[in-house]
Amino acid sequence: MTTANDRPIRTFHPRRGRMSSRHADAMTALWPRYGLTVVDGDRTRLDLDELFGRTAPRVLEIGFGMGDATAVMAAADPARDYLGVEVHTPGIGNLLALTGELGLTNVRVAHGDAMELLHRLAPDSLDAVHVFFPDPWPKARHHKRRLIQPGNVGLLRRTVRPGGVVHCVTDWPDYAAQMASALAADPELVRADATPFDRPVTKFEQRGVQAGRCITDLVFRRHIE
Repeated sequence: MTTANDRPIRTFHPRRGRMSSRHADAMTALWPRYGLTVVDGDRTRLDLDELFGRTAPRVLEIGFGMGDATAVMAAADPARDYLGVEVHTPGIGNLLALTGELGLTNVRVAHGDAMELLHRLAPDSLDAVHVFFPDPWPKARHHKRRLIQPGNVGLLRRTVRPGGVVHCVTDWPDYAAQMASALAADPELVRADATPFDRPVTKFEQRGVQAGRCITDLVFRRHIE
């Protein structure tokens, strides 16, 4: 029997929120084609070629928020497939709506725990993992819930091909330091340069900059032997 101590530590707040009619319509029309439900404890290998209907480099977007940045990147990068995973249902509805409105065929949307999804991905199956502005869990007693920490970095890195990247962004200085330390501690990851052109700037980020918060990009490349 699973006890409270056996359950994995959640790295997110489970949120639903109220969906607009646009989001609800997109969920109804597009979820059957583009959606994927992440089931806790399911370790069945996910066939990405079957999911996307082709063979191509893949990017995993963890916690895509409202999905605006994901849609922009996917539209500008049609040769790669983008798998976004989120728990916030209005964000899922919005990314599905954008996928339909922009006619994107290289986007799939997963609902559930990103760590559970990572367990279903084959080693070396991704071109990149993006973790943009994850929940900072600012209180010290909640730091164990932060996504980027040594216990999780190995799982993230395992799914990325040699030469692929793990790209993290935060506007919390102490979390940036923790991220940098955890990523640098992995012997197969090497820090690489990040430029402003690596990703679109979201409304959330713009508000952070206007509020005077420092944005830190951390890009680590998996070592090629």
